[in-house]
Amino acid sequence: MSRTETISLQEMPSPVRHPEQVTDVVDAGDDDGISPMSDSRQTNADRKRALILLGASISQFPIWGFSMSYGVFQEYYMDNWTLRGSRDVTGIIGTTSNGVLYLSMPFLFAIFTRHWASYRQTAAVAGAVLASVSFVLSSFATDVWHLVVTQGVLASFGCALVYSPTTLSLGEWSGIAIGAGEKNHRALAYGITLSAKNIVGSVMPFIARSLLENYGFRVAMRVWAGVALGTSLLSIALIPVHPTILGATSPPAAEQARRRRNIPWHFLRHHTFYVYAVAIVVQSAGYGIPQTYLPTYAREVTLLSQTSATLLLTVFNIPGILASSLFGWLIDNRHFPVAAVTVTAVSALSSALAACLLWGLTAQGSLAQLLLFSVIFGFFAGGYSATWGGVVNELESEAARWNEAVDAGMLYGLLNGARGIGYVSGGLVSVPLLKAGGGSSLGGFGYTSTYGPLILFTGLSSLVGGWGILWRWSSLLRRLR
Repeated sequence: MSRTETISLQEMPSPVRHPEQVTDVVDAGDDDGISPMSDSRQTNADRKRALILLGASISQFPIWGFSMSYGVFQEYYMDNWTLRGSRDVTGIIGTTSNGVLYLSMPFLFAIFTRHWASYRQTAAVAGAVLASVSFVLSSFATDVWHLVVTQGVLASFGCALVYSPTTLSLGEWSGIAIGAGEKNHRALAYGITLSAKNIVGSVMPFIARSLLENYGFRVAMRVWAGVALGTSLLSIALIPVHPTILGATSPPAAEQARRRRNIPWHFLRHHTFYVYAVAIVVQSAGYGIPQTYLPTYAREVTLLSQTSATLLLTVFNIPGILASSLFGWLIDNRHFPVAAVTVTAVSALSSALAACLLWGLTAQGSLAQLLLFSVIFGFFAGGYSATWGGVVNELESEAARWNEAVDAGMLYGLLNGARGIGYVSGGLVSVPLLKAGGGSSLGGFGYTSTYGPLILFTGLSSLVGGWGILWRWSSLLRRLR
């Protein structure tokens, strides 16, 4: 049985041979070894997983390309203002875009994990069309609120419709152990796709700037709409729905599917989910602050050029490419696997130290120190979300110990929702924190500047992101007493 389809023993009237056992699990063969047919099936399964992973990686471009480069668009809007309304309103488009993307994920994951599972690809295509049409409509905007609705709400919801079904299917395909005694590779698969997301964050700002400078805002949005639609449809075609999901709609499985239709919420009875959810919310609240304020900090406090300030954002995203895959591999490798709670603790502590000791103590003209901060913080904080596959595995193991049902896709959707709450909360908190430091410019260091409270908040929130290991240690101590 796949880990994604974990159910309690009471829900299993008799052993059932699932479709993935035919295509995804290596047959035991006879006593003399593995048969050639098993070898062929294993090769086909590996090829299919590779194509699905490729599709999920490609999907990161249309899903996150606009939101991760919105700072470039906002800068263009401010310098080339032709719309009615206040320019300051453009600042909420980026926040709204991320908020809609992340906060809609728990609901979309809930819908497509069970009830509308067979319509995943249809919904993803509809989302791709919605996002593309919204970007085209934004190119005809005459008022700033047109951009808020088209780019901040409609396009983002379309991207979420692409992300949720495809990520659910990726988790199901990678959540199955390949053979006896093997681990599933969910954390590694998520880590690779997050690496692809960081690649998008590194290159998309340059693509966006080139389009805006050469063709202007309106043509740039139409070009991006076409690119987003094409890459979305390609990625969706590469990620089929898992056969166990399609099989649940066939007549022999109809009765069992009806009994398992409701999403199990037993994990809410235990502390583990809440520990990780709180950690993700708080860590995410601080993670978005350097991305938003680092360029202006570089110009205003360290007196660096605009080119250097833009370079910092690029350097900030690049280390996450390696970190995401590495953190996923550390959790999933079969030789010396590291617990998700340990990886999150290392990520949290290292990024907190980078914020407090490097960003906070940056002096005027210290480009090298800010670059070092961007590399270290971007690596450890950027790879934090790659641990969620391991968190889902841990919650599945806990459910198995309690003989309870759990839905891995729904869990991953809720973790993404927690990140969305953190992003939005961080954006709301950053404004009063910046005002609180408005009169405290006492020197040339980060802590003594207007950004001092923001830097301190970033360090502390990053540290809280790893508090799960303290909870784990306290639980072990209670058992020893």
